[in-house]
Amino acid sequence: MGLTLDRSMGPSMEWITKARGTEEVVKSRENQMLVRLPVAAASTVSVFLRRRIPAACLLSTMTSDSFGAAFTTIKEIVSLEKEIKKSKFIAIAGPISSDQSAQQFLSQVRDPRATHNCWAYKVGDQHRSNDDGEPSGTAGKPMLSAICSSGLDRVMVVVIRYFGGIKLGTGGLVRAYGGVTSDCLKTASTCLVKSKVQMGVEVTFDLLGVVYNQLQACQAEDIKEDYDTGKDGTTMVSFKVDFDQVDKLEDAIKSNCKRDLVSFKNLANGSQLC
Repeated sequence: MGLTLDRSMGPSMEWITKARGTEEVVKSRENQMLVRLPVAAASTVSVFLRRRIPAACLLSTMTSDSFGAAFTTIKEIVSLEKEIKKSKFIAIAGPISSDQSAQQFLSQVRDPRATHNCWAYKVGDQHRSNDDGEPSGTAGKPMLSAICSSGLDRVMVVVIRYFGGIKLGTGGLVRAYGGVTSDCLKTASTCLVKSKVQMGVEVTFDLLGVVYNQLQACQAEDIKEDYDTGKDGTTMVSFKVDFDQVDKLEDAIKSNCKRDLVSFKNLANGSQLC
């Protein structure tokens, strides 16, 4: 789902969002409603902040902190098997990106023949766990604690248990599920993922060389030019840059371009440094 912004409204238009009940309302400065979205959907839709602003305060209303940071996750699915008092515990860990991908991963690896298929996952600030029939708090919670302690993110672990006839007790279950989760994650190869930010700046032809020099210095990628700006001698240069280069790039553009600029910035996909 995406939004198409009408250029005919002019670059002086400011786009703002306000929460209203279960919907996110995007309005113009003149308070004219432009689009209504569910709050959950609005958080994933790219809403461009477009307005004419002095170069000295380029994108000052938005910071790189708004666009996420780097995180470490696992590169591929790994598994570990342990036998504890005749019960077999198989931990399977995999990289995920959302609640939907977590449910897909669970459906792929769970064994309906097993006594229990307990699970936990963490995606940023979102985390969930499930005891799948084990006493409350003895499986999913220690598994989630092990994930958080590992320092990994965007990770799900499913622990499949085949009961061997000997009860482990509350403490034994906590140690078993937490321990096999921790040990499984320790075997995984990891990689650093840096969030990328999609940016763009509308510049006149005489400033292209200046802007391109700064883009190269900050290792910008996917650089494109769009001449359909409705203005003679002007192009929109769009690009992607690592989130930790955003402030540096903005400062460089501000110090070298002394004119009013139209710009946008929104979160793009991450890049892996494995």
